[in-house]
Amino acid sequence: MVLESLQSPTLLDSRRLVVKIGSALLVDGETRQIRRDWLDALADDVAACRKRGQEVVIVTSGAVACGREHLGLVGRALKLEEKQAAAATGQIRLAHAYQETLARHDVTVAQVLVTLEDTEERRRHLNARSTIDTLLKLGAVPVINENDTVATAEIRFGDNDRLAARVAQMISADTLILLSDIDGLYTADPRKDPDATHIPTVRELTPAIVDMAGEPPPGYSSGGMVTKIAAARVALAAGCRMVIAKGKRMNPLAALEKRPEDGGALCTWFLPSAEPSSARKAWIAGHMNTAGVLTVDEGALRALNHGASLLPAGVTAVYGEFDRGDVVVVRALDGREVARGLTAYAAEDARRIAGRKSHEIEDVLGYRGRDEIVHRDDLVVR
Repeated sequence: MVLESLQSPTLLDSRRLVVKIGSALLVDGETRQIRRDWLDALADDVAACRKRGQEVVIVTSGAVACGREHLGLVGRALKLEEKQAAAATGQIRLAHAYQETLARHDVTVAQVLVTLEDTEERRRHLNARSTIDTLLKLGAVPVINENDTVATAEIRFGDNDRLAARVAQMISADTLILLSDIDGLYTADPRKDPDATHIPTVRELTPAIVDMAGEPPPGYSSGGMVTKIAAARVALAAGCRMVIAKGKRMNPLAALEKRPEDGGALCTWFLPSAEPSSARKAWIAGHMNTAGVLTVDEGALRALNHGASLLPAGVTAVYGEFDRGDVVVVRALDGREVARGLTAYAAEDARRIAGRKSHEIEDVLGYRGRDEIVHRDDLVVR
């Protein structure tokens, strides 16, 4: 077990953060209405993050919990098709609520509906990542929810904890915040064991840490410490730190701007051994099953060595059959491997644009793709 009492980070150390909000926080358990005052306070926190230059992505639960009341589906367990129907009506109400509260700060909200499969299947993963990256660059706050109206096995215990971790992994976020009904990880369930001890920092998910996870709480929440530990495993592997904090308090993000010893909220930080970019590039560099080869000229080689992306103009030949998002090897004219990266084009299209200027891509392919065959963020130079 690796537990740390050393100084923990704060929210102020983050550049790109993903905030996961559970149903039990967002929807009142008695009235079954969205907790507008709480959501307004959260929006104030999000606006403060953006004002200091941080990018924020929200992963929200609550569509089923919000919609079931309006369809008369209360007081009993729901069938799958009833959950999907509740999600269909609840999602509209959720989107409007986020739009209205962030509009008070002149912040544009973008709704993104995904499933776990969208974060795992390579081409869909790349499309979702590009969309979210573009929204962030344009100054919007993506509000992501699972596409429950078409999901089947995805509507199950704890899926949005894992979904939030997958989103953080996908967009190379450096911080994942899981707002919960508990203020972090304890050595035992504090609701059952008065001697349970709070753990401020975790640097390794050992079997002892995993065993500390308890059962999910009753009510609308579909999570629990078990799924938060599973989310931590995904996040840490991606070089993204994760924090579990109590969410029902007003302004829960502002409470993470200070360490507990300085008056901030009690919480548990899970700390990775690598930064998001280095973890991502380590995965690319160590990829064994490369799908193809791009040969580049001397000019492109010099540009790569200076940190540039690989443009089609510098590619002299394309070998192999691969799809967009596959790992390819980049070789110099003498056959030396000089880099590896994720290609933005399938092999057939890459061959057609090889040697061309980026502004010619649309004329050659009939659509406007990326200017780079391999973007520098997806490239590891040897």
